[in-house]
Amino acid sequence: MCEPDHLASTRAVYDHSAAQYVAGVGTAVSAKFEAPLDRAVLDAFAESVRSQEPGSVLDAGCGPGRVAAYLADRGLDARGVDISVAMIDAARAAHPHLRFDQGCLTALPLPDNSIGAAVYWYSIITTPPSELPAIWHELRRVLEPEGQALVAFQAGQGESVERADAYGSSAALTLYRHSVDDVLTSLRHGDFDIRAEIRRQPDLPHETTPQAFILLARSDLQIP
Repeated sequence: MCEPDHLASTRAVYDHSAAQYVAGVGTAVSAKFEAPLDRAVLDAFAESVRSQEPGSVLDAGCGPGRVAAYLADRGLDARGVDISVAMIDAARAAHPHLRFDQGCLTALPLPDNSIGAAVYWYSIITTPPSELPAIWHELRRVLEPEGQALVAFQAGQGESVERADAYGSSAALTLYRHSVDDVLTSLRHGDFDIRAEIRRQPDLPHETTPQAFILLARSDLQIP
């Protein structure tokens, strides 16, 4: 079960605000919320994953299924997981041809070695830096050998931002601007190889921080 306070508050906020979120952000990747570079990163990731003939691709922390649908449109067998039941309901309504399940990033409802790739599209924003290793441990568990992943997040120095009335939910939520170097270190300690690191400055009207994108793969070094 997902017991820590940050997970309980995340679930509560997004359960309450799913309708407002969908009304404001939508159910598809768009130029309003993804800059050209962001979409290029997703496209490059999809092409790389397709070249390896993977199993299913997970949109981890999928919300209303925006990224899962984007990847499915590019020929991938995409599915999603989110902690919020209301968000899962929204994703299923918007994308009935895709599979969406309830679960949290530290307890994914998936067997070992069962997915070829995963995307964490701003889904670690409510995770304290100290809890990231648990997410990467779970990612490594569910990824196939040499499986790939893409992580996107607001970049900072690990500082927290308090939202007293997050998304109009009347509930508090703590957001984190993760240090890129710290995220890279935690991924390497989790036995992942870093394939690429991209940073960009705020570009869209709603952005106030740099954005970071990390492409990685599960490390499965064969020792003779």
